[in-house]
Amino acid sequence: MDKLLVEAVAGTGAHIGTVYILGDGGDVLMMEAELGLPAPVARAWARVRTNDPVPIALAVRERRMVWLPDRERMARRFPSAAVSLPYPFALLCAPILCGAELWGGFVLCWPSGRMSRLSAHQVDVIETTCAQLGEVLRQEADLGHPIVSGPVPRVLEPHPPRAANSPLDLAELDCLNRLPEGYCSLDMEGCATLITTSAADLLVSSPSELLGSRLWERLPWLEEAAYEDRFRAAVFSRQTTSFTVRNPSGRRLIFQFHPGLTGVTVRIIPSMAARGPGRVAPDTGAGRSTRMIALHDMLHLASTLARAVTAQEVTDLVADHVMPVYNIQALAILTSNGGRMQVVASHGYSRQAVEEFDGRPVILPAPVGRAFDGGKPAFFATWDELRQAYPDAVRSDDMSAWAFLPLITSGRPIGTCILAYDRPHSFTADERANLTALAGLIAQAFERARLYDVKHQLAQCLQASLLPHTLPEIPGLDLAARYLPATPGMDIGGDFYDLIRLSDTQAAAVIGDVQGHDVTAAALMGQVRTAIHAHVSAGAHPGEVLAHTNRLLTELAPDRFTSCLYVSLDLERHTACLASAGHLPPLLSLPGAATQVIDTSPGLLLGIDPEAQYVTSDLALPPGSVLTLYTDGLIEHPGLDLGEAINGLAKRFSLCHGRSLHELAEILIEPVAGEQRTDDVAVLLLRDATDRA
Repeated sequence: MDKLLVEAVAGTGAHIGTVYILGDGGDVLMMEAELGLPAPVARAWARVRTNDPVPIALAVRERRMVWLPDRERMARRFPSAAVSLPYPFALLCAPILCGAELWGGFVLCWPSGRMSRLSAHQVDVIETTCAQLGEVLRQEADLGHPIVSGPVPRVLEPHPPRAANSPLDLAELDCLNRLPEGYCSLDMEGCATLITTSAADLLVSSPSELLGSRLWERLPWLEEAAYEDRFRAAVFSRQTTSFTVRNPSGRRLIFQFHPGLTGVTVRIIPSMAARGPGRVAPDTGAGRSTRMIALHDMLHLASTLARAVTAQEVTDLVADHVMPVYNIQALAILTSNGGRMQVVASHGYSRQAVEEFDGRPVILPAPVGRAFDGGKPAFFATWDELRQAYPDAVRSDDMSAWAFLPLITSGRPIGTCILAYDRPHSFTADERANLTALAGLIAQAFERARLYDVKHQLAQCLQASLLPHTLPEIPGLDLAARYLPATPGMDIGGDFYDLIRLSDTQAAAVIGDVQGHDVTAAALMGQVRTAIHAHVSAGAHPGEVLAHTNRLLTELAPDRFTSCLYVSLDLERHTACLASAGHLPPLLSLPGAATQVIDTSPGLLLGIDPEAQYVTSDLALPPGSVLTLYTDGLIEHPGLDLGEAINGLAKRFSLCHGRSLHELAEILIEPVAGEQRTDDVAVLLLRDATDRA
């Protein structure tokens, strides 16, 4: 795999490459190896959900290449990713397949502006590499030892810190040391792998102190995130970047970053400008915040969390975007109910650990001579520190350090986020500040998810209570009905169906869709069903049933429209009378014949014109025939013509003759049952079984 990645980067002229492997049951992409990517960025993108709105997730989800030639295209299509990576570069993402089986994803980056499209040679290299990677992953899995990503991505060809030991090293350094300028070589982690004496002098340090360290971490006067941002920008754009700063002695220094495939060469130029105290902002991007990188990461997380609609989704997204960056091994969101703790969601903790927490009495802190403030975060570097503060604390999964972050919205605590480390961990001031800010984002997302859960459950309960729990049994009529609500994360729908018994040989079937995806739509759906029941019971003709219901709806909800199909069945005469208010046409399937799409001459949607009239059409229902009623959630897809979708449904139904109605219903809804649905789905199947009655 490493050889394939390196060769693909070289063969396509790219400067960054990564390999992702599917994990967690196919829902998460784990970065297994990377080349040329700054390590902090690699950790931030180590885990990607396959449903995330980011390029690699789309490529894997849709099993196709995704090409973004510049930053502008990235910002238009993937704004959250553009916020997190605000650098000029071109990006290619492709799925890793072996035959029809999906194994992961492949990413390559180029400096922006060099090409607007991939060449045929580059496409061929990428396709060949992905196929070979898929074959490697499949073979290893077949041999019983599948390749599994580690907690952090592997960095290929890291440049280890080294001293000048060999004659060649000494000759290189001797040559560079003669120059008044300073030179330093950084690997992709930003760590110094070679530094000249001149550079060390200008930095007011020594080579031994700087080798193996990031300059901005070792030297306090370089601890500005904007400086590290210039390093990242050089790596991604493959363009020279620079900034200017004064060292502790007041000397003005110009830092230039010259990027390469395996690292960055830093040129440190002493300026002849007058000495004096103070800093000078970077030459490039002078207005950047002193905490720009943390800001990028927080903005990326905030835009990601905005999509979460359940507490577990909040936890999973935090796990994807935060745990790799801060090397956190487990997290949990806790609330309290009746003085007992409740684990709402967790990641990284074992099931046993969750069960130990869940339902336990709230653990109180030890008295320390002052009032306890539960609204402040608490950090414990060791187990002893935690036990000292909370004598009754429970240690789970051998964790050794913890951050307890209160989740507060509108001044009200709603829970606690626990971050756990598997070894003792000292929290720096910056780390505490970042994690505290993180708690605010989690709290807002968690509160939105909690409110959504309440609203969604209420709407679903309302809708479920308004749909028929059972359908009446009528001799000579077989029935099958299915209803699928919109996927959690989407709004509630207003689809409905019903069957009304008129006599031993007559019945009325109805299906419809109320405009909107909210509680109002669900409530209006119940009113439509009630109105239809009333008019049918009064003996109204199919066209009259829709006309009367339409007049009622124009008064009840003039801003809501409803499609409806009403079918009156006469099992003795084997006929049906249909009336449609803008609803999709039914399907009629006859034994041994192709399924037909029935023209119903639909009238206006209910609720538009109180004077609207609805024509009826008669239909023969021979014994054994099946009439299928459905709503648009079963067939509508973005970019697909409605007529083609209806014809496709008819063809699919024709292949299913000889099965029971319940089997047919399952086959019909199977394509949409396992996908994200923006709309609910209702299906009602009716079979004339008088030949068996």
